[in-house]
Amino acid sequence: MIKIVPVILRFPNLNNWHITRDKYTHTEIQESTNLALVDGYNTCTASSIMHPSTISHTKRLIDIFGAMFGLLITAIVMIPVGIAMQLDNPGPIFYSQIRCGLNGRVFRIWKFRSMVVEAEQLQHLVKNEAQGQIFKNSNDPRVTRVGGFLRRTSLDELPQFWNVLLGQMSLVGTRPPTEDEVKQYAPHHWQRLRVKPGITGEWQVNGRSSIKDFEAIVLMDLDYQRKWSITYDLYLLLKTLYVVLTKCGAY
Repeated sequence: MIKIVPVILRFPNLNNWHITRDKYTHTEIQESTNLALVDGYNTCTASSIMHPSTISHTKRLIDIFGAMFGLLITAIVMIPVGIAMQLDNPGPIFYSQIRCGLNGRVFRIWKFRSMVVEAEQLQHLVKNEAQGQIFKNSNDPRVTRVGGFLRRTSLDELPQFWNVLLGQMSLVGTRPPTEDEVKQYAPHHWQRLRVKPGITGEWQVNGRSSIKDFEAIVLMDLDYQRKWSITYDLYLLLKTLYVVLTKCGAY
């Protein structure tokens, strides 16, 4: 027996959403969800169907082998990176931050430190050049000389292979949001959390740090979900290598 329970959902922001009797649609992402009339109530069904990428054994195997190879490279470069870092700006070699992953589960993401120690406490002194919930500055004074090199070459992201091995991230996926970003989500933003965040993805190969509009990143993440396949993941991995080697869109 199915029991119908009316539920009221309160959203902080319904900009660009058009609600009619039988569906609601977002104008920018052109996504819609059907509404059903049950006992006089307009209801929308919350789908529990998982995104196919989250249950793909092939994708997980690629992640595991890719992470093992990536961690081998990380171990090789860690010593020279650590020495250069201590000469430039003494402090921890690694930097960690809480991010939100699949279905909003929080995890600790790891990177080589590219900023001065206690950089987060100095963020209020730096101008945010991005639009929306993200923070970006193309000439952030908190970035060290070694950190600038690590960012341009994407070497700062190598420790994230550990997150991939643990199953918290994937080699290819959506951009991993911070908790502060998620707290400000509009309804359509939550779809980003249907897949695992990735070390690379649409945003990485289509401008990366030069993209300063949060909604543009959201559209890329949702576009990745629609296009997803193992072949498409491999295509994005190969394109990432080209972007890294040509240093496109990094700072």
